[in-house]
Parts: sequence; structure tokens; C-alpha cells
Amino acid sequence: MIRLLAFLLLATLSHAASRPNVLFILCDDIRPDALGCYGSKHVKTPNIDRLANEGIVFKNTFCTTSLCSPSRGSILGGVYAHTHGVTNNFTEFPADMPTFPGLLHDSGYATAYFGKYHMGEDNDDPRPGYDVFVTHKGQGKYYDTEWNLNGKERKVVPGYYTTVVTDMAMDWLKDQSAEKPWCLFIGHKAPHSFYTPEPKYEHTFDDVRVPYPATAFMLDDKPAWIKQRLYTWHGIYGPLFDWRKKFPDDSPAAVKDFENMVHGYWGTVLSVDDSVARLRTWLEETKQLDNTIIVFMGDNGLLEGEDGMVDKRTAHEASLRIPLVVRSPQLTKEAKIIDKQVLTVDIAPSMLDLCGAAPLKKTHGKSFVKLVQGGDPDWRTSWFYHYNYEKQFPYTPNVRAIRTDDWKYIHYPHGDSSPDKHMAELYDLKNDPGETKNLISKPELAGKVTELKAELAKLMLATGLDTKTDKMPLDEGVKSELPDAKIR
Repeated sequence: MIRLLAFLLLATLSHAASRPNVLFILCDDIRPDALGCYGSKHVKTPNIDRLANEGIVFKNTFCTTSLCSPSRGSILGGVYAHTHGVTNNFTEFPADMPTFPGLLHDSGYATAYFGKYHMGEDNDDPRPGYDVFVTHKGQGKYYDTEWNLNGKERKVVPGYYTTVVTDMAMDWLKDQSAEKPWCLFIGHKAPHSFYTPEPKYEHTFDDVRVPYPATAFMLDDKPAWIKQRLYTWHGIYGPLFDWRKKFPDDSPAAVKDFENMVHGYWGTVLSVDDSVARLRTWLEETKQLDNTIIVFMGDNGLLEGEDGMVDKRTAHEASLRIPLVVRSPQLTKEAKIIDKQVLTVDIAPSMLDLCGAAPLKKTHGKSFVKLVQGGDPDWRTSWFYHYNYEKQFPYTPNVRAIRTDDWKYIHYPHGDSSPDKHMAELYDLKNDPGETKNLISKPELAGKVTELKAELAKLMLATGLDTKTDKMPLDEGVKSELPDAKIR
């Protein structure tokens, strides 16, 4: 009996040792084009690029709601926001909702979360499914954030956020036993506003000119609410997250404020790349690199002047697109670029699949393992997007949209079952990837609109949404007042 127990113990330890670790790095509001591996001309990210050159770059990855908290819930739980319930930035993620780190924990993984969590604005207490959980209230600050250290104490940790969160994560890694696989989740603040680079990167981009995008002035065929947004908190003539002190300002000279804002945004990304270098070096030194799945991604995209807008929330490409880079010898030993449309809801089922853990009982996503390893003929060719109007940020209407491989249709429900009060949008993405021409008024495309509306209804219904269950706030219109300083 003793020999049998010893054998079973050894077998269990051997299985644990063979299961891959997971290093999950989540950035906030990062655009793909702020990374070298996605084509940035100015932002040099050699360490993130190295992961891409050794793994998979998912070229067309999207969030299903372009807002921090809903997106994080979908990444962790594998379902749309209306199912996990976090449809805004103020709602708590349900404690009993399964997540991929929680299921990995149940299967024998050591799990830890360090950094921005931001589901439950004022709640920084530990969440279920993690051995160690270290976060803060709200957005956190680039310098000297107050942290809740696993529920044991709250204290301000001096220093730059990206460095501090990496330090804490690495301290936890150094305490892990080789007898147990681990899953480490790092939630960076960067590059979320208010963009504050480290001093060493403050002037990196001083010589790079950044004009307003051409589409900022191509609004004649766009809905009126987009023009109204120009002078608000989320418009290019507004305060630009404190980079413009006197606003609104639509003078030609004010583009300098916009340029400075983008420079600050880029600068914060450079520190994230430094963090990736530190983590990778440690994995190499401890000979764990090739037994670790490294995921680098963003929670949602970011508008940097497209259609005259900043921030996110809308269904336009810059708001939807996120980077996703995965280095995993268990998945592929050769570098690949995947063109198919991958969503935030695919992350949880993919991680569980790669780690040999029990799958989610309910998911709106799909594991991309088969897609990467040999192609998946059943992979999606369309998906839907939704966002609900926020009284705290009254600059974007309710949004319901469908994106196919080649087309996008966006409409803006009023919220009371009455007819839409905003013009809809239709884009031929194959021929107009920059969404410069709204084709909604073209009579020859009426059939395409009907087809897309039907597909949108079908996709929504598959997740439990129809005209009766799709609840949303009343659209009270674009307003000019600034949001409460506490929630910016």
C-alpha cells in the first residue's frame, strides 16, 4: 500500500510538472499599432516583438465590449458582458462565475493576480480562485498607488506602477515550488490615461510629429452624435485627459496638445516592454520558459483621433482592435500569424484547453488551439458587439453592431424599443478598412443591410439576447459636462 501511494504521489507530481505554467500579461487600452510587432513606426518594443517572433500573432483580435470592466470579465469568464453582468465600469464580477484562473486553481495550479482588476470600482478585496490577490481601488495611479496586499494590509507602495507590479509578481514567482504549475495574471495600468511615462521615456518621441488623423475631418456622412462628441471629454477638441489645459480648443495650434498626449501614451508602453524583458529573463534563468504559456494582450482598443474621437466604447475599428500575442511551444514551435477573427471570449476556453483543465460549462467563445495547429474550418466569420450608454460618461449612445470578415453594420438603439434616433453606419471593410465612407444610404446596399441585420439578430439570440431580454439604459444624448474626477 505504501508503495502504491508513493507511486501515485510521484505520478501526480510528474503530471503537475509537465503541465504548462501560464504568464498572462494584460495591458489597459493598448492599441495594436503601439507595438513593433503590429507595425508601429515609432514605438520600439523588442521584448514583446520577440515573443511574437517565437509564437503567434493574432492579427484580428477584438473585444466584445470596448470598456475596461466588461472586457476583463469576458477575458476571465469566456462570456459576453450581458451574461457575466459587468456591463459598465462599476459592477462587481459575480463571485460564483467561473473564470479560467479559478478553474486552473481547482485543477491544481497555484494562482495569483497582481495589478489592475477594476471590476467593482471601490472594491480591492481578494477575489475567489486566487492564492494571492493584490490590487487597488479604481484605476490606480502611475506613481505611488495604494495597494491591498492580499487582504492583509493596505499601503502605498512607492514607485512607478509598471515597475512595482512587476516587482510584486516576480517576488511571488520566486516562491513557487517546482512541484506545482502556476498561473500568474498581471494587470498593468499602462497605457491607460492619464498617460504618465517614466522620466527616462518622457522625451523619447519629442521629434515625432503626430497630426490629427484624416478621418477626424471626414464626418459629413457620419451620425450627428460623433460630431457632437468632438468638444467633449471624449473628443479631440476636449481636455485630452489633462494634456490640454484650456478647452475646448479647435484651433490649428491645439494639435500640439494631441501630439503630446500620444507621446505620453507611447512612453508608458516602453515600460511595459521593460517589464516583459524582466519576466522573460527570470523564466530563462530558471529554465521554465519553454514550459510557460506567455500571453500578452489588451483589454480593449483605443481611439486616437479617428472620427475626431478619443477613448473607446464605440464599434469602430480602433476601439475594437486589441493585440494578442501568445508564446507557447505547447501550441506551436514555429512563428505564425493568424488572420481569423478572435475575440476576448475565446481566451478562457483556449487557456483551459492548453492547460488540460476542465472546460467552462458555459462559454460564448471557442478554443483557438485547433485554429492555430491545423486550421479550423468552422471558425467564426461574424460576431456581434454591444455597449450600453453610461450616464457617468454621456458621450456614446447604446451600440449594437455586427462585424463580419468583410462588412460592419452599426446601429444605435434608443433604449426604450422606439426607433433608433441616430443614423446607422455600414462599412465595406475589405475595400475601406479605415471606415472612411459610411455606405448606409446607398440604395444598392439595402439588401446587404437586411442580411447583416438578420445575422446580428441571430448572433445575439445565440447568447440569449432578443428584443425582450436585451436591456439597456435610455440614451439621454451626448452631454458636455466632464465626468466625476474620481472615476476618470
